[in-house]
Amino acid sequence: MTRSELEAQIQAKKSVLCVGLDTDIEKIPAHFKQLEDPIFEFNKAIIDATHQYAVAYKPNLAFYEAEGLKGWQSLEKTLQYLNQNYPELFTIADAKRGDIGNTSARYAKAFFEELNFDSITVAPYMGSDSVKPFLGYPGKWVILLALTSNPGGGDFQLKSLSEGNQLYQEVLGQSSQWASEEELMYVVGATKAEYLKEIRKWVPNHYLLVPGVGAQGGTVSEVMEHGKASSSAGLLINSSRGIIYASQAEDFADAAASEAAKLQAEMARFL
Repeated sequence: MTRSELEAQIQAKKSVLCVGLDTDIEKIPAHFKQLEDPIFEFNKAIIDATHQYAVAYKPNLAFYEAEGLKGWQSLEKTLQYLNQNYPELFTIADAKRGDIGNTSARYAKAFFEELNFDSITVAPYMGSDSVKPFLGYPGKWVILLALTSNPGGGDFQLKSLSEGNQLYQEVLGQSSQWASEEELMYVVGATKAEYLKEIRKWVPNHYLLVPGVGAQGGTVSEVMEHGKASSSAGLLINSSRGIIYASQAEDFADAAASEAAKLQAEMARFL
């Protein structure tokens, strides 16, 4: 998906909502567990209920890998369902991959060619040769970890270097030279909203994927106010548990749609 295609969808829906498909088989409604593929069937129901409010979906691979071969099959079926029924939606493999060059190249093939994701999250710790194999696929994106929302994120990311920059700033500065804003995004946690103004000094036009809204305590208004790009929305704001587990009863899909609609309405005020 190109940047212009993504932005057209954002403007049409007045939304930058990304729904995180962190589908834990232990947390889905009990009646799904009797089905042949409960994870896929739950994902399908969530997608059908929320697609009118969302512009992106982000399966977190840990929840699929934990189920072995069946989990990978559920993931593949979820992607096929999205691509066939809602091809305008942006898909993110929340995989946080990153390894030596030849290994990264195989990861890129797996997620871009075999599974046909639009993008993948990548860890930058091993440097440019671990990231560049993911770049150069037409219409595909790298979403690089920059400043994460987890409590331990500051253990390294906020450390000051001898040059005076913090480590996350160095990641932004160097990596923004590796690719354009047409194929490179960054992960910035919503609980780090106070850093968004500083981040925009380093990457004024790149898209930011912002997890942490809802269950982790981040707010849409703070992210939208401080994180918009200078030339476009420049944001994808993710909510996972707050949407997909809004209810564990029979009304789970309606509850998910209601939560997605609330977030979309907040976003529309800034678009």
